Amino acid sequence: MFINPYLIALLLAAPVAVGLAGAILPAFGYLPALGGDTVSLQPFRDLLNEPGIGTSVALSVASGLLTTFVSVVGVAIFLAAFFGTRTFRLARQGLAPLLAVPHAAAAFGLLFLIAPSGLVFRLAAAALGFDRPPDLLVVGDPLALSMMAALVAKEMPFLLLVAFAALPQADPERRMRLARSLGYGRIAGFMLAIWPSVYRQIRLPVIAVAAFASSVVDVALILGPSTPAPLAVRLLGWMGDPDLAMRFQASAGAILQLGATLFVILVWLAGERVMGWACRGFAHTGRRFAHDRLARDLAAVPVALSGIAVFLGLAMLLIWSVAGLWGFPDLLPRSFDLTTWRRALVGASGPLWTTFVVALAAALLALVLVMALLEGHRRRFPAARGGAVRLPRAIAGLLYLPLIVPQISFVFGLQVLILVVGLTPSIPLLVAVHLVFVAPYAALALADPWFALDPRYERVVASLGRSRMSVFTWVRLPMLTAPVLTALAIGLAVSVGQYLPTVLVGAGRLPTITTEAVALASGGNRRIIGAYALLQTLLPFLAFAASGLVPILLWRHRRGMRAG
Repeated sequence: MFINPYLIALLLAAPVAVGLAGAILPAFGYLPALGGDTVSLQPFRDLLNEPGIGTSVALSVASGLLTTFVSVVGVAIFLAAFFGTRTFRLARQGLAPLLAVPHAAAAFGLLFLIAPSGLVFRLAAAALGFDRPPDLLVVGDPLALSMMAALVAKEMPFLLLVAFAALPQADPERRMRLARSLGYGRIAGFMLAIWPSVYRQIRLPVIAVAAFASSVVDVALILGPSTPAPLAVRLLGWMGDPDLAMRFQASAGAILQLGATLFVILVWLAGERVMGWACRGFAHTGRRFAHDRLARDLAAVPVALSGIAVFLGLAMLLIWSVAGLWGFPDLLPRSFDLTTWRRALVGASGPLWTTFVVALAAALLALVLVMALLEGHRRRFPAARGGAVRLPRAIAGLLYLPLIVPQISFVFGLQVLILVVGLTPSIPLLVAVHLVFVAPYAALALADPWFALDPRYERVVASLGRSRMSVFTWVRLPMLTAPVLTALAIGLAVSVGQYLPTVLVGAGRLPTITTEAVALASGGNRRIIGAYALLQTLLPFLAFAASGLVPILLWRHRRGMRAG
């Protein structure tokens, strides 16, 4: 007896529909708990009368489109230039540390790099002859370029991960040999013969990146402009306004954010068609671009800059967390001490424990549900066992729905409904909300290994009279130990990085290390920010380290298991 995978997918997608309902009704003036007994368009009128609302929407739309475009192009040209090379294998091995860094920590790291008193300007000070930070609006620039740079640095590794998983289904070796035999250069051959197939498989994650970038809150609070801020940041302020009547305007804003994100997705889909026509037109020209050595060398720049920015940013966080006096333009502090860490560990112990409990519970629950979903689908379609199986589009769409619909649009609705029902913030409630966002990433990490496992192993054990549960427990799970632990680590990292759901559903009563770190952004104390941002990164790093170490320890005496 298998579990119907559609039921699990619907269970995970249901909070999105419920949350949108909780946002739509107040947006039209109907919320009896706050005196809204009639349907009205007044919330939308109030919203449109807000100063700078058009600029806020434009910033959100531009962030969604530009971040996604740069990330996708960077991934595509990197794969085209380096597929099958040593650089390709090194990049694949180095993904885990990049994925372990939460968005807020990466944003803080970039802040310490590009701020007028940051590392970049300290390095430039001697060459350019200045001894004080330049008066430049780099962080919080009105075009939100620094915010988009931080998003690209985080989203590019994610898209690389899903592209790596999709490549085997595109039969890349055979297609590249065919392209090279026709005289195409490495980049042109890959882009024409392989990339369209890869992109079709990663389309949903790409759309999820566009939706996230158009409605991000934590990165925007750290690096984004404030006069006016992107729409999602302004919504958060209205949602926390002491005047409860602002909830109606905030609900209208949540629907506007949904419309802005939908516009971003529609523009992106239209851009896909345009690029498809352009590629077909290019193919018909017959140009081969066989001599592309310079282009291949430059293709590494976007991915390399992304990785360097994240790792250098972490180094800057570490140095600031132990820095004593550090004047400009000194490259290193004049003294080091642990005073900041002593204070941080005392103040962060509670939020750190809450973060760990919620993240572990959400990741474990997500893992169980995802394994039930994948196993249910595998048993429902036995003819597809061991082949290049993928989840049906309907199930994948339901799983990705929480990533495609802007968080602030439906989580705010959930918050409103929670208040109406009379629930109080609690750890189980926070775990349930985090689960909605953790499960899609767990499914993304586990689906391909789950379906790729050769079913003959299980058939041999089943022929010996073992039950299905025994086969699952003693054959499938041990052989998939590494992918299962990786999915668990990714789920834990996603939960640790959740800012908006924690702020809204927790209502300030359940602070986590992420909410505390982002709250410190307005204070400007770089030492304490560095300590909190590193503490935020600690749990995901430990999870990824364990996911790599545990299989080695378990199967150290079984060479075949280690090879798998």
